[in-house]
Amino acid sequence: MTTYRTIFISDVHLGTRGCRADLLVDFLGKYESETLYLVGDILDGWQLQRGWHWPSSHNTVIQCILEKARKGTRIVFVPGNHDEVMRRFPGIHFGGIEVKDHDEFISADGKRYFVTHGDQFDTVIANAKWLAYLGDRAYATLIWLNPKINTVRRLWSRSYWSLSKWTKHQVKQAVNFIGKYEETLSEDARQRGFDGVICGHIHHAAIRQIGDIQYINTGDWVESCTAIVEDHSGELRLIDWESRNNRLRLLEKRQKKRKRAAAKSTEPYQKEKT
Repeated sequence: MTTYRTIFISDVHLGTRGCRADLLVDFLGKYESETLYLVGDILDGWQLQRGWHWPSSHNTVIQCILEKARKGTRIVFVPGNHDEVMRRFPGIHFGGIEVKDHDEFISADGKRYFVTHGDQFDTVIANAKWLAYLGDRAYATLIWLNPKINTVRRLWSRSYWSLSKWTKHQVKQAVNFIGKYEETLSEDARQRGFDGVICGHIHHAAIRQIGDIQYINTGDWVESCTAIVEDHSGELRLIDWESRNNRLRLLEKRQKKRKRAAAKSTEPYQKEKT
């Protein structure tokens, strides 16, 4: 069990078929922290309103988080647009979880970060919510296709591949939107007097410097399965859990292949001895 000072996760989208809940349960089981930030869209209220989908793995994620709270982990929940119903209750505590519209996070090395889900800086969400709902349905369709494509890919021992993520990076307007979003949040953090911003929303994990502001996006647990962790010196880094698991699976396959090769090489000796 690895212990960090702080862990940040966002965009889990519990209640959707695209949620990679099993991987998140694995992650939460291996990492502990003094503070756990839930940076919005943990639950997907939009999808749950359209139709109920709640497998046992989604319930296990909730139980893992509540268990951490019971054991003393400070948990801060900053709601996003998909779980915006919780924005009606700023300052409330439930099950050991604090609800905040946004928060100020001070790292171990004294840097100040503005923590927000980030949808407030999305012009589509702010000005044309109907279009955001339409886009969400299209995105859900791409997510629905992901496991079907990967079922075929596994026949050739290929690693997980996200159609939705690939599509987003091929569309010029989406790439431009990501860049503008990052710059807008960084400028807002600078005007507020912060050293950096920690957000989610766009499912695009990143740690990069934009001028004098450190821009940090936690990513998601639908397409990439990423989180941000802070060690006890104050260093913030990105953990790509999907890539880690792919590397472990590849290593396991190589080890099995070597064992089979070693077993075959000893067969003539075994037969001769017999």
